[in-house]
Amino acid sequence: MKSAAKRGPKSPGKARAKPRAKPRAKPRAKPGAKPRAKRRPTPRPKTTPASSASSESPLSKRRSAPNVTPHLARPKLIIFDVDGVLVDVRGSFHRSIIDTVRHFTGKRVTYADIQQWKRRTGYNDDWRLTTDWVASLGGNAKYAQVKRAFQKIYWGVDGKRGNVWRERWLVPRHRLERWAKHADLALFTGRTRRELRHTLERFGMSDLFRHIVTMNDVENLKPHPEGLLRLLGGADPRTAIYLGDVLDDALAARSAGIPFYGVLAHGSDAHRVRAAQLREHGSRAILHSTNELEKYWR
Repeated sequence: MKSAAKRGPKSPGKARAKPRAKPRAKPRAKPGAKPRAKRRPTPRPKTTPASSASSESPLSKRRSAPNVTPHLARPKLIIFDVDGVLVDVRGSFHRSIIDTVRHFTGKRVTYADIQQWKRRTGYNDDWRLTTDWVASLGGNAKYAQVKRAFQKIYWGVDGKRGNVWRERWLVPRHRLERWAKHADLALFTGRTRRELRHTLERFGMSDLFRHIVTMNDVENLKPHPEGLLRLLGGADPRTAIYLGDVLDDALAARSAGIPFYGVLAHGSDAHRVRAAQLREHGSRAILHSTNELEKYWR
């Protein structure tokens, strides 16, 4: 067998060039056809501070906007509602409402239910609120009966302390004293004189409020502005402010022309139910506590 000859390396030489591809011929336009317009690249919008601000979502704008509408100057007269503004009454008046409703109907109601009633106008009077609540649950107790039972639960009987002793004062005395150096402090409340006097004396605050209007001092209860107008005494309402926590407070302030600030504890049922409502009726801001008041002064 002949052995196959080994192939040696190829001799150097010029590499064969690949044939160039022929360019595609442009299709001939049909006679009478319009020539195609060339496409222009779409320019990218330039990023400017204005365009970047406009791209911000409404939600982020809402979060960044502070819930603050400052008063123009320090007020000369600061008028406070009492319940929910200066005094925590969940254990006193609110508990007495719940206990009285149960007394007449045998049914259990909740603190959250109270806030729904407080959302309505005409219920700054807790005796009226309780009477109507009892009626809505099928009870037939009269206003005088409800008031009498309510008072026993609130004040206590036979040497037993009532719910009034569960109250808690919310604003430190030293802060009220500081405010009193720059403005007169006044109270406009739906409480009776007796109820208010007991609370002020118990917490040692009686001397701080120069002017007081209770439900015993007016013919027309809130939302009528009678009490606020009496406290103004003819002064410019814009030099005063009123702090309250229910719709009737806001309506009374608006009728009197006095700037109003709502006070609703953050995260509370009251805040969830009434914050938007108070804003709708003229509240300049919603304070989470009366202690925040100075933040809203320039």
